[in-house]
Amino acid sequence: MEVCRVRTDLALESAESMQGPKSEMNGVSMTEEYHARTDVTVTTVVIESKNASKRLGKPNGTYITLEAPAMHEDDEEYHREISKELADCICKLLPQKENELAVLVVGLGNRAVTADSLGPLVIDNLHVTRHVLLEYGSAAYENTTNMISGIVPGVMAKTGMESMEIVRGVVGSTEPDVIIVVDALAARSTKRLNRTIQITNTGIHPGSGVGNHRSTLNEETLGKPVIAIGIPTVVDAATIVNDAVGRQYEDMHLSNMTELANMYVTGKDIDEIIKRLSYTISEGINIALKCSH
Repeated sequence: MEVCRVRTDLALESAESMQGPKSEMNGVSMTEEYHARTDVTVTTVVIESKNASKRLGKPNGTYITLEAPAMHEDDEEYHREISKELADCICKLLPQKENELAVLVVGLGNRAVTADSLGPLVIDNLHVTRHVLLEYGSAAYENTTNMISGIVPGVMAKTGMESMEIVRGVVGSTEPDVIIVVDALAARSTKRLNRTIQITNTGIHPGSGVGNHRSTLNEETLGKPVIAIGIPTVVDAATIVNDAVGRQYEDMHLSNMTELANMYVTGKDIDEIIKRLSYTISEGINIALKCSH
């Protein structure tokens, strides 16, 4: 009989769900830092083996998770600090280059669905510079910025094309050095809803957290390094039940919980939260791409 599985896009949650103590996680290393000034916990999960990748259901690579308990609150000062923390994490994953980087930022998601609009909203606030640099050269910004472009590929129901197909066409034309992809994610824990940022160098599989299977955007499919940034804006409805009645729910069968099998939940104030979070992400990218020059 089929067992109900709670989906998550967060590698940290997948690692936490593994059996046994952390020291016994063959092929997976985890390090944790707490930044008291910003009340942010930064956890780095590195998946190093095929076996670990299979067990976690995540590709080999580095996953950096920022957990900020107050990130969902309306506090501009705090969000500015989170943007700086995010910029530091992005800089760790950016390729090193002596001269300016050409960066394509991709905003995945559906602008018409609030909880899925993170990517498009981030592009709205992105400081794009490619058109100016091509026209006037690096002197236009006094040699202080990289060549940044952005695109929102939309959703297949409206375009008839996979996001990967659209992005691959743009990559072939503009030839960026690195691609940054932003998307809304799904979490297992309600405590991480709108309070967590994941940054990874493995690319992204759009819709995987909610059971939609689309072509992966990674270095293999696009031919360029791909950094993926995401915030969990929805949780599996099964998570709510799991939090309420305990872990024994994980052994319950779908035949008893069919109503929850494909249901996802977001907060009632997601409209305001998604606007704040999108600005936090875009500012983090803007800072990282300016400081990395």
